[in-house]
Amino acid sequence: MQTPETLPNEVFELADAEVLERISQAKQSLGRDLLILGHHYQQADVIRFADFVGDSLGLSRIAAQQSQAKWIVFCGVHFMAESADILTDPQQTVILPDLSAGCSMADMARLPDAQLCWDRLNSLGSGKIVPITYVNSSAAIKALVGRVGGLCCTSSNAAGAIHWALERGERVLFLPDQHLGRNTAFRLGYPLQTMALWEPDKPDGGLTQEQLAKAKLILWNGYCSVHQIFREADVERIRRESPQTKILVHPECCFEVVQKADHIGSTAYIIKTVEQSPPGSSWAIGTEVNLVARLARRYPDRHIQSLSLVQCLCATMYRVDPRHLLHTLECLAQGEIINRIQVDEATRTDARLALDRMLEIK
Repeated sequence: MQTPETLPNEVFELADAEVLERISQAKQSLGRDLLILGHHYQQADVIRFADFVGDSLGLSRIAAQQSQAKWIVFCGVHFMAESADILTDPQQTVILPDLSAGCSMADMARLPDAQLCWDRLNSLGSGKIVPITYVNSSAAIKALVGRVGGLCCTSSNAAGAIHWALERGERVLFLPDQHLGRNTAFRLGYPLQTMALWEPDKPDGGLTQEQLAKAKLILWNGYCSVHQIFREADVERIRRESPQTKILVHPECCFEVVQKADHIGSTAYIIKTVEQSPPGSSWAIGTEVNLVARLARRYPDRHIQSLSLVQCLCATMYRVDPRHLLHTLECLAQGEIINRIQVDEATRTDARLALDRMLEIK
């Protein structure tokens, strides 16, 4: 990975208002050659400059449609910018304002570990395995999955991906988010007893040959550090203090929280559910706090709060702040490209297979 660009002292010393003013000026000077994408979890002072706001895959697909844009500045995290580079034309340049903006979940599935797991599972000879990787994974993991006949999924279409996989094989390897895999499979009717957890830091994933052979779904031991914060105790507190409040959570939350929630769904589902709810309704939402705060501002006639009393912030996403955005844009205005994300051709080709297969499912 490249070394993150160090911000000049001059940018650090600017007043907040001047940072925002200079971002606006730089964006205007770059015109239609520039496309700024803002993930739902991004802070408000970055989102205000985004041409499009959405989830990781949705923004990557939008980028691919904006063929006039020479420079795509993705205000998200590393794997998101990789997906944008995979889906856009080679002539377009994808930039991540701060290269240190990674994803702890994506980092939990490293290619050497995943390859060892894949080889071990196939050595058992107990039926064809089809791998699925959540889009919250590195390009290298997407490429491995694509190369061996698997596909990507989002939190919106994970159920369709599991159906697709089990129509083509007897078992599924689901990575890197164990919770999305477990929650989705359970809602499809697969008992917990049919799922095994692969722990990559243990020999053979910490599983016996019998456990591996019996499992319909092998779940990778990965998780979102934000959604992991939500607990059963949070649900019980809301039920006790505000019985009329509906609990709405993302399927990256743990199984126990999802089982106790009123509504479960992707980021897009969460937004749509609140949007379509009546004035005066009350919601406790189990997802990243910037999105929850944005919904509360957008719908002041509804009672919207985070499910947790703890600040559930995506700290790595937060590294892409207005100062990093400013430095990126002013460098572009001066003809200098910094923090480019570029996936090598072989990885790009195989990862694209996994993404294209996902786009074929209903």
